[in-house]
Amino acid sequence: MGSAVQEEAARRNIIDITDLHHPVLTDVQKQVIAGAEAAADQIVLKPEVILAAAQAQTGLSNFGADDFRERLAVWCQAVDEDANASAVTRANLFQMMIRFAATRLRIEDMVKRHPEILDIQIDRPIIVAGLPRSGTTHLLGLLSADRRFRSLPWWEAIAPVPAPDETPTDEDSNPRWTKAEQGWRMMESILPYMAIMHEFSPDHISEDIELQAVDFSSYLIEWLAHVPRWRDYYLSHDQSGTYAYLKKGLQVLTFLKGPNRWVIKCPQHMEQLPALYKTFPDATFVLTHRDPVGSIRSQLTMYSYAARMFRKTIDIQEPLGYWPDRYEKLLRACVRDRDILPPDQTIDVYFHDWIRNPDPILKEIYRIADIPLTDEALADLHDYLAEHGEQSKGKIVYDLERDFHVTGEELRRPFAFYFERFPVQVEVK
Repeated sequence: MGSAVQEEAARRNIIDITDLHHPVLTDVQKQVIAGAEAAADQIVLKPEVILAAAQAQTGLSNFGADDFRERLAVWCQAVDEDANASAVTRANLFQMMIRFAATRLRIEDMVKRHPEILDIQIDRPIIVAGLPRSGTTHLLGLLSADRRFRSLPWWEAIAPVPAPDETPTDEDSNPRWTKAEQGWRMMESILPYMAIMHEFSPDHISEDIELQAVDFSSYLIEWLAHVPRWRDYYLSHDQSGTYAYLKKGLQVLTFLKGPNRWVIKCPQHMEQLPALYKTFPDATFVLTHRDPVGSIRSQLTMYSYAARMFRKTIDIQEPLGYWPDRYEKLLRACVRDRDILPPDQTIDVYFHDWIRNPDPILKEIYRIADIPLTDEALADLHDYLAEHGEQSKGKIVYDLERDFHVTGEELRRPFAFYFERFPVQVEVK
């Protein structure tokens, strides 16, 4: 009987992660953890260390406006306070902060040498926002399949300004892509199911959060460590400056690679609609809506699977105590601020409508954006849908009651305000 069930699961490409509570580590995972622990004393989460490393890496010294330094200090303090962060987490965040600082140096250097960059118009972008783990990535990738749009592939998001050693050669036409591919293959080898839940291949279209993080803000590090200090700091500070830095990043990318109508996305935009609208007043805003429990269930599973690498000990109460409340904060901000967006520039997309028939929704997005949805463009979009279906790489099993000892109804109770504001259908019983 067991064999028949396994065969059926394999046929349907179903992936059931049954060791969330007590992970069975692979040899690769053990090696990575051991290597990080052996080098743990080299990880010094101090702003001066991080910024000096970025300056040494780039040979540059001008970081632009200094207000980011306070935020970087809060990042470092918040991560240091995370007692359950593994050596892998600390090493990853240390290197990530150096990367953001180096990118900031390169952006500021580019703008100093070419001040006309700041005059570039980011003309009527299409901006997608929605709950994390709710299909925003799929919608972004779909729109990006229209070759008239300019989007942000992962290889460009993590290295928007090429370093001197990233100049194309006869042997390698895009060293930044090559480096991103190497990182992607490493991730696949370490956490193969994470690669299915959230793709980071070089050509995968990235969130614009990578450009916000160059200003050392956004909710990014909440996904990588347990950092309530940063969450509270971020939510209590106006994010207009960071959204202005996001725009500067888009201007630099446009300068380097030419203009086009940008399509970008980030779930965080749902709780930053005033700053988003202030920065991009002529945008088309696409807000996706889904039963929060479907999104939270996915996040809890993803967090707990990655915990074998990123947390010292596995405790399901850790994500349960953080993420449902965090989603509530995000959605309360969305409900509070939704009506500041101009009706003629905004569309609310509902998950249950999208999975039933995306074409009418696509037509409405294009109508609002004032872009003809040509037969050729629609064919490109249909090709993308055919190649990137939900189960194209495997379907993850999400089981709230088995894995987290909670029901969908229990998780949904705090979100009555969201269902009262938007006609979202219950997805998870």
